[in-house]
Amino acid sequence: MNEQAISRPDDSPRSCPPTEALHSAEVFDGEPGCISQARALADRFLVRLVSEWMAVLGTHTRNDLMLAVSELVTNAERYSHGPYLLELEGTAERISITVYDSSSALPVFYAPDPSRLGGHGMEIVVALCDRVTAERVPVGKRIRAEFTLSS
Repeated sequence: MNEQAISRPDDSPRSCPPTEALHSAEVFDGEPGCISQARALADRFLVRLVSEWMAVLGTHTRNDLMLAVSELVTNAERYSHGPYLLELEGTAERISITVYDSSSALPVFYAPDPSRLGGHGMEIVVALCDRVTAERVPVGKRIRAEFTLSS
């Protein structure tokens, strides 16, 4: 076998981002305090994403992501009948927030209307994120909000 490996001094494992996306997930049961626990999970995830992937997060992106987590988890808590799963996945270029819950009813996406009482959660998520998808899955539904990070 005639293989050759060339390594440069600046190619140390610490200077290269990981090859797989960073992933974090937790199941919540809807008990009081779950929303703050979900936000704490997201905060720990972002700290790791910055340190392990060298992702660049501005304050605006961090706040938008935390608000999206709050809204998605609040909706799962309000409309499902059982536990829900929050998954976070990210690289230096993107972050996705996915929530699975037991309700198969897809969210209603209303047009912005400041005079409407309620129904603003998904409106907020859509305004904050680059892409939002909702689909039925065998356990109920999955809602994914995606953020593209500026480099």
